[in-house]
Amino acid sequence: MDNLTHSLVGLALGELVERALPAEPDPGRGRTRRRALLVTGLLASNFPDLDLVLTPLLAPPLGYLMHHRGHTHTLLYGLPQVALLLALVWLLWPGVRRLAQESRTARRGLLAAGVLGVLLHLGFDGLNVYGIHPFHPFDPRWVYGDLVFIIEPVFWAAFGVGMAMVAARGRRWPVLALLGAAFLAFAWLGFLQWGSLVLLAGVAAAVMLAARRGGAAALLAGVLACVAFVGVQAAGAHRAREQVRAALAEREPGGRVLDLPLSAFPSNPLCWAFAAVTEDAAAGSYTLRVGVLSLAPALNPVARCPLRFGGQPGAREAALAWKREETGSLAALRALRRTNCHFDAWTRFARAPSLADGSATDLRFGAPDQPNFSTLPYAQLASQPCPSPVPEWGRPRADLLGLEK
Repeated sequence: MDNLTHSLVGLALGELVERALPAEPDPGRGRTRRRALLVTGLLASNFPDLDLVLTPLLAPPLGYLMHHRGHTHTLLYGLPQVALLLALVWLLWPGVRRLAQESRTARRGLLAAGVLGVLLHLGFDGLNVYGIHPFHPFDPRWVYGDLVFIIEPVFWAAFGVGMAMVAARGRRWPVLALLGAAFLAFAWLGFLQWGSLVLLAGVAAAVMLAARRGGAAALLAGVLACVAFVGVQAAGAHRAREQVRAALAEREPGGRVLDLPLSAFPSNPLCWAFAAVTEDAAAGSYTLRVGVLSLAPALNPVARCPLRFGGQPGAREAALAWKREETGSLAALRALRRTNCHFDAWTRFARAPSLADGSATDLRFGAPDQPNFSTLPYAQLASQPCPSPVPEWGRPRADLLGLEK
């Protein structure tokens, strides 16, 4: 997820932990504890993304692909991150150090905010098509949620409005106005359907109504709104996969469906972009297809899905539109992995590997003629030294590469 979402989640976490704890007997210490919990929640919820400092270890794009959402996004390395964060707070914040020495409740709150902040970061990152590998080194496989877009305004509405409602009145309305202006701007620029504003307004209204019962109620309403939204997305993802599988059965009878990466449209449970990976073992080939679908074409056909995220303007009444199809040789793909160590490293990330003109691109993030952060010019790199160190992440397409155990 984006770091604004992580930050709002961390702040809401710190506020909820503060409200769940018994009050400190001294008001001054109570104010210090609240500030400390907010800061700890905020930092813990962003801490795993410090792995960006590791990206220079490998040349682009492998540095980013191999090290972002890497070791700091695993459960094993979550505990050292919490320990480091709490140690920094202890060393650099004398007031919190004195408070922690005197208050067992404050110590427990800080530990809870640190641990939950890191776990929530992993949980939110695991919701989208990019994925994480949380169980490495015990299990190196990637885990993909395929449920929400990587930048999801619903989370901004839920936690941003919730935090605004617990702030002082003088700070509340500027935050609410800024959020509202941002959502309108995104719709104007084509990132959101105008109908998505109804969903965002509903989430904001629910949180504001709950605020009449207190700040904790507002924050809990935001949590419930997010849980409900993820639940709706999970149901939508299930239906989307069923539709794609049915369409593939007609398009490629007998083909083996290996994977169906899904990418939700922002704040839009009806529109879904997808990539389909199929294999024809008898022909020694594999096929990649990209498309977009609507779960309610009568209400919201594919043509109305935002173009900036893959909408197809010509498919006016369609429930599903194919955008790209390419077929490759299994033997050539496997030989390339054996002979090109740069491509071999890249296969530890790629879920929908597209090869064209000496470059490899993961179709989850764009077409080969539109290079993106996943694009690897493997032909140009063939004569260069092999990349090192390369983490031992599981290969998403071990099936195509003939490496399945």
